[in-house]
Amino acid sequence: MKSLISYLSLILFFTQCFSYGQSNSDWANLKRYAHADESLPPVAPGETRVVFMGNSITEFWAILDSSFFIKNGYIDRGISGQTSSQMLLRFRQDVIDLKPAIVVILAGTNDIAENTGPISLKDILGNIISMTQLAEANNIKVILSSVLPVYDFPWHKGLQPADKIIRLNSMIKAYCAANNIPYVDYYSKMVDERKGLDKKFTNDGVHPTLDGYKIMDSLIDKEIKTVLKSKQ
Repeated sequence: MKSLISYLSLILFFTQCFSYGQSNSDWANLKRYAHADESLPPVAPGETRVVFMGNSITEFWAILDSSFFIKNGYIDRGISGQTSSQMLLRFRQDVIDLKPAIVVILAGTNDIAENTGPISLKDILGNIISMTQLAEANNIKVILSSVLPVYDFPWHKGLQPADKIIRLNSMIKAYCAANNIPYVDYYSKMVDERKGLDKKFTNDGVHPTLDGYKIMDSLIDKEIKTVLKSKQ
């Protein structure tokens, strides 16, 4: 398992580097899940569909911790390297058109890493709010997530992201409190004394290992069950 994680981390590192300088006609990578979205059957009677929207942390969640997604029937729509601006552009295709009951949004770390250029915390929050409002307008319940702690990004060193992540999380949490939206705090369960991701849960300081994902499993599973209970 450790060798698999190291291999995935290496692939992911080069993916992030490529994404950082990438410019092409499919900027939001709409093609990535286009076939999977079209192939997904309609929501069955009694089915509660849950979509996870995010970046590499979400994408590799379904790979390293596949049993969590399979047993719950969760749909993963994470794309490595993506910022909240890119997620917003593909939100209709990869979330709304799938007609889920719930969407779990985890976004912001690649914005702070400046993968698509500098962006203010206010604008990152604005993208997250826009996704939330689009979901709510389509009768989809939203669960917003804290950004995981990072001390430094391997592919863009020196940005001093730790305190920026703390401020962004405070902004997301405040928005959730003001608008009665569930907020899942992965950050406080996974941070170390440097305000980075605890080495117990990561190999590269950014992406969780299976142990890290197990922490996230328990937190999001509890919140999803709470939201489903409230819908009933």
